[in-house]
Amino acid sequence: MFDIFNSIRKNHDSEPFRVTRQTVIGDILDMDSTTAPYFMEIGMHCLGCPASRGESIEEACAVHGVDCDALIQKLNDHLAAKAKG
Repeated sequence: MFDIFNSIRKNHDSEPFRVTRQTVIGDILDMDSTTAPYFMEIGMHCLGCPASRGESIEEACAVHGVDCDALIQKLNDHLAAKAKG
């Protein structure tokens, strides 16, 4: 029985993390702090602020007038490249 759970867990762990519009900025930064420059380059300089860490990517992009899909693509490309090693 535990082998089934371990198998599921291994498959889940091997999937690369994907950023979506609903992903919270703090979660991304906690998982991989090397993503911070992507936020900084589009004017999101308040990454240490508790309010900004709780915002979703979509909310932050709306406030900063940034193309949400472009930021998500950059972040996912960065994370995928790191996962490949």
